[in-house]
Amino acid sequence: MKSLSPNLAVKDIKQTVSYYQDNFGFEIEMLVDSLQEGFSPEIKKDKDYIWALIKKGDISLMLQEENSMKEDIGNFFEGIGASITLYIEVDDVNILYEKVKESVEVLKPVYTTWYGQKEFYIKDINGYILGFSSKV
Repeated sequence: MKSLSPNLAVKDIKQTVSYYQDNFGFEIEMLVDSLQEGFSPEIKKDKDYIWALIKKGDISLMLQEENSMKEDIGNFFEGIGASITLYIEVDDVNILYEKVKESVEVLKPVYTTWYGQKEFYIKDINGYILGFSSKV
């Protein structure tokens, strides 16, 4: 095994990409429009998208429009969001928390864990739980 890249079902590619860019500094690696006319490195206003690969440092996320995912792999899920937590290590959890706390849905503010990490948890705009962590 070489890597793990979660492929998250989302309602709207443009909104989700914007959310991750604005709040966490992710960059677009690739986009596929609804006509599947090839890959694009940037969002165009006149296009609808079914898939995106975004990246920040060593973290990659694939985002796939919900109906497109169901066409590709079947209707094995009801709605979107998941019983999964994406746990992301950052340099300084306090700095990130201060940056995003007013623009995201915070589930649990910064706290120190019993295992020596500072963490906080949010729910993204599609219902996925993201945990951010750094050493105390």
